Amino acid sequence: MTAVTAVEGCRRVLVLCTGNSCRSVMAEALINQLGQGRYRAISAGSRPAGYVHPKSLETLRRHGIDPGQPYSKSWDECADHHFDLVITVCDQAANETCPYFAGNYRKLHWSTPDPASVQGDVATVAAAFDQAFELLKTRIEEELL
Repeated sequence: MTAVTAVEGCRRVLVLCTGNSCRSVMAEALINQLGQGRYRAISAGSRPAGYVHPKSLETLRRHGIDPGQPYSKSWDECADHHFDLVITVCDQAANETCPYFAGNYRKLHWSTPDPASVQGDVATVAAAFDQAFELLKTRIEEELL
């Protein structure tokens, strides 16, 4: 895992979800791009899916957000790293016992429906990913920027 290194004036953010394949990956990319150097985010999951959902990457790119090179990883890889902010984006992860994260961090919960659980035609699935993207973008703009 790439450690979240300290950069002067840059707040380190960990975004948690259960699978680390959709919502947390989108939030990570959004925070990194919209934060314009003020934030350095990574994401992880309590039970990583082992892959990043292709629709997450597609949605980010369609909205002009560079997804970087995310991969689905366990939150255990982040244990003992210092974070300024820990954000859960799914209700299940918010209720789980997290591993120890070093430092005096602030915890936020941004309940976001899982777009990967939506079934239907291409337009319905795309709309679910767009909805998750917009919810996360709004929270970031209102609460972090």
